[in-house]
Amino acid sequence: MYFLYSTILSIGFLLMLPLFILRREKYASGFSQRLGNYAEFNHDDRKVIWLHCVSVGETNAARPLVDAIKEKFPDHRLVFSTTTKTGQELAQKIFANKADAVFYFPFDWKFSVRKALENYKPSVVLLMETEIWPRFIREAKRSGAKVAIVNGRLSEKSSKRYSLVGPLIKNVLVNIDLALMQSEKDATRIVSLGIDIGRTKTTGNLKFDLELDPGELDQADRLDKRFKLSGGTPLIIAASTHADEEWTVLSAFRNILNWTSHTPIKNKPRLLIAPRHPERFDSVANLVTEFPTLSFARRTADESQNDPIADVILLDSIGELRSLYRFAEIVFVGGSIVPHGGQSVLEPAMEGKAIVTGCYTFNFDAVIKEFLAKEAIYQLPEIWWQDFEHSLLPVEQLQEVFAELLFKEEMRRRLGSNAYELMQANRGATANTIEALHIILSR
Repeated sequence: MYFLYSTILSIGFLLMLPLFILRREKYASGFSQRLGNYAEFNHDDRKVIWLHCVSVGETNAARPLVDAIKEKFPDHRLVFSTTTKTGQELAQKIFANKADAVFYFPFDWKFSVRKALENYKPSVVLLMETEIWPRFIREAKRSGAKVAIVNGRLSEKSSKRYSLVGPLIKNVLVNIDLALMQSEKDATRIVSLGIDIGRTKTTGNLKFDLELDPGELDQADRLDKRFKLSGGTPLIIAASTHADEEWTVLSAFRNILNWTSHTPIKNKPRLLIAPRHPERFDSVANLVTEFPTLSFARRTADESQNDPIADVILLDSIGELRSLYRFAEIVFVGGSIVPHGGQSVLEPAMEGKAIVTGCYTFNFDAVIKEFLAKEAIYQLPEIWWQDFEHSLLPVEQLQEVFAELLFKEEMRRRLGSNAYELMQANRGATANTIEALHIILSR
């Protein structure tokens, strides 16, 4: 079974090789490490906890867990891995003084996985948000490590996809010592795939426990000084946007500016766009120039006199977005107009902001349903039309909700207040996770 899995993985790798070459800026980083070539890790008498996250979202979510591990298990060392380049850059930045090593996760072949495990010799492996890598999990278990899923999330779509290879997944889940899932539905789905219900717990979502650290507050103040984000001008943040969503947001924002030029609103709004993927930063910058009536500033460009007054700011940087939510009046969370499945709404909710999403939020179904039930979010209705140039892009709907929230302060504040209260009511996942981890760390 594992031989067939490795064969399929190898074929897939060969088919993807041209993409690795063409987009080597994104994929070549960490390539050697992913083949198992790591700097020698100097061991001492302390045991090692290996925490793995995929990308930026999971790495941010791991912040409270990393702090709790360092506090509650001081006799252990922590090493941290990511899959993506952006996740690696963020982890190197925020965990530099907390993790004993930060590196790329190995490709899921026997030779690369064994080299990684032999180098770091973890006694416990923690996989964030249901990262099921069959070979790695099997080899980690064979090496003597305990393996746990933490902050586990399993959507209905992912569950159905895994069920297509049910025998393999069931065989993999036998090697999971503990599955700490975000919700009861997540727990039910992973049990249906074959894990023993006695090794499954519902601990909540770690993202409800997020807080800004002093370094992020200082960073936010520096950007505020440069771009005048808190200067009394209403700021709309379009967060984690995907392809085509920027066109929708910019079109809606341009129309909003046309409206506000003829209304008694105190100050015209401004827009900050933070694309989800760094490789799209330049294309989004080019897109903004197609809206000539909008003045434009870019985070990575040299400072200029235009920065404090620009209509549109492009946040083309990694790890700075969440510190800027505090300056926003409205936050649109991307990945939700196009059928990607949405991005997390919890970070702007932490700051008590009025949040807007599109109709495609199936990746965060349980969270969005809870927010809707508490009137803590505005979700655009499902789209039944499309045009030839930009399909599934609800410009009119988005501009109407932006305008309504800008002009109706009470509505805006109520949404933000409900979101903040919901965040506070759901805190505690970190404590629940640490309590559960004592089970395997004390064995």
